[in-house]
Amino acid sequence: MPKVLIADKMSPLAAEIFKRRGVEVDELPGLSKEELLERIADYDGLAVRSSTKATAKLLEAADNLKVIGRAGIGVDNIDLPAATAKGIVVMNTPFGNSITTAEHAVAMMLALARQIPAADVSTRAGKWEKSRFMGVEVAGKTLGLIGCGNIGSIVADRAQGLKMRVIAYDPYLTPERAQDLGIRKMELDELLSLADFISLHTPLTDATRGILDAEAFEKMRDGVRIINCARGGLVDEAALKAAMEAGKVAGAALDVFTEEPATDNPLFAMENLVATPHLGASTTEAQVNVAVQVAEQMADFLLTGAVANALNMPSLTAEEAPKLKPYMELAEQIGSFAGQITESGIREVTIEYEGHVAELNVKPLSAVVLEGLLKPLLETVNKVNAPIIAKERGIAISEVVHDREGDYHTLIRLTVKTASKTVSVAGTLFANRTPRIVSINGIAMEAELTDTMLLTANDDQPGYIGALGSLLGNAAVNIATFHLGRGDNGEALALVAVDQPVSGELLKAVWDLPHVRYAKNLRF
Repeated sequence: MPKVLIADKMSPLAAEIFKRRGVEVDELPGLSKEELLERIADYDGLAVRSSTKATAKLLEAADNLKVIGRAGIGVDNIDLPAATAKGIVVMNTPFGNSITTAEHAVAMMLALARQIPAADVSTRAGKWEKSRFMGVEVAGKTLGLIGCGNIGSIVADRAQGLKMRVIAYDPYLTPERAQDLGIRKMELDELLSLADFISLHTPLTDATRGILDAEAFEKMRDGVRIINCARGGLVDEAALKAAMEAGKVAGAALDVFTEEPATDNPLFAMENLVATPHLGASTTEAQVNVAVQVAEQMADFLLTGAVANALNMPSLTAEEAPKLKPYMELAEQIGSFAGQITESGIREVTIEYEGHVAELNVKPLSAVVLEGLLKPLLETVNKVNAPIIAKERGIAISEVVHDREGDYHTLIRLTVKTASKTVSVAGTLFANRTPRIVSINGIAMEAELTDTMLLTANDDQPGYIGALGSLLGNAAVNIATFHLGRGDNGEALALVAVDQPVSGELLKAVWDLPHVRYAKNLRF
């Protein structure tokens, strides 16, 4: 039974779902770094919010960890490269708190426009300063969105309900989607020059870090107001403070800060600042939603192999997982076969899908092919980190999906190019369940793979099959199956299933047989 640790406080429904699905669960929020480090090796899954830090050091100790689930959107607290390198799937819940965060951004904008927090403090102090708190209307103003994904698009909808004009900068926003949302897409500099309010809704990446810096503030119109309920670090806080002091920025509403908890920030001295302690996802509804979603996703993965909202591998639904299972086995065998007979640096990999398999979700299959291909060289490779490892090694990967159906109802073909040769292996499913190899280096051969096999290539001459059989028999090596194939270039192949591995001495004797071009032990 898989075992999950819930390391941060979240809705009790998460634990209930794990238990109901047959996953053992421990709820231990508040563990120290040392305690977590000591315990983590016992778990297959780790469910967190923002408090627990899944560092490289922690992941190094997580020998059995297969999945980390983040109840929320941001994964700044998870070392994603380290998790990927170790083959740990990292999931988030991008939709569970979208409405809540969007509503908080709109609330912050309105509070900023009408100076509500400062007016509240003043009134509670017994003052009645109507003239001091002169606000601005949002109706008729232009709201500039930096990022228009799940949350940004909801903010756009709510802002239009307030009769605001909405413009957006987002490289991934298509013109068609912008038209559907009723907003105008533009480049960042143009947005900065036109917006009365600017709200950020983008992840924190190398490209977005400090996207609102001193140079950006210079391009804005005087009296602009800034709202950030996305990620600390998107706004250069020192530059923002300077712009607020100069009157360039009329005010800012921040729910996130570069360093959190933000207990001592220079911006807190500014009267025209509205600040909240990272409350974007803090509603009862959102906390239930993300807890339920992360538990369901993690349970699906641990029990069925389904992958949803993963940041480091292709998605695979619970419905797709059982359908792809036999193809996964075939993909692994094809990759492993090619990897074992590829004996020099890999430069290019082409994975082709024909027939029925071409109609399925092939992304996870390609990851499994790469896992099998690289495993003979790297024991730590798996379907999560295989694409990253291939990229790091400069291997060009091509994925080709053919509409046509060839000689087989379904077919996966892997072609591997090295500096000196090209290797190809193709396979199919018999009765849609049993993997079979049907081609090796262009030579047709139907073979079911077993644990231990011997592959030989020889000149297509009489007597070789008898000589090989006699050699193995005299060495007391039992032959389970004997598969043969012959090509057009005078080469023949023999793929022999044996009950025990062929020893090094015996393998040398195979090489010494007349007409042998190649001999190799294979393990599956």
